[in-house]
Amino acid sequence: MYCYTCDADEQHRPLTAAEKVWLKNEKDLKNVEAFFVCTKPNCRNLRTGFNKHPFDPVIRLPQPD
Repeated sequence: MYCYTCDADEQHRPLTAAEKVWLKNEKDLKNVEAFFVCTKPNCRNLRTGFNKHPFDPVIRLPQPD
């Protein structure tokens, strides 16, 4: 998938359960099943399957603890 912040095609993965909870709370969303996160180190940009730039400004998942 294309990553808006990397400006290139990068590998993405679905969100984990904890990441879904974080995104729901952060953006007050009811459904976050369509979101993917870029797996390039230090990127962690969020996108959906159809929208490469769903948030303005860009939202990145925080680094795992």
